[in-house]
Amino acid sequence: MNLKKPKNALQAVLDAQAASPPRGESAPPEKEDAMAESPAAPAAKGAAKFARPSREGTRLIAGHFPPTVAKQLKILAAEEETSVQDLLHEALDLLFIKKGKSTIQKILRD
Repeated sequence: MNLKKPKNALQAVLDAQAASPPRGESAPPEKEDAMAESPAAPAAKGAAKFARPSREGTRLIAGHFPPTVAKQLKILAAEEETSVQDLLHEALDLLFIKKGKSTIQKILRD
């Protein structure tokens, strides 16, 4: 029997699922304990996400761009000794001003 190590976390979860008993049947107690302690188990079941206090009250804004755009943004952040987050903040403020909308700082004050 050829036992291969899973290549990534997703494959590990899929392998664990394949090894677990079918629905309606319970796994032996030692397997249930091991699965409960597995860091991948909550993600597989859609459980609570890791909480980051600094992100509380915020929403992710994202877009898909070519890798060269992401690289250029990271280089610019490094050259200016700032973060991509701060550059995006600046870019959104400039866009909002151009379109006659409130800046992020003004929105946060209101």
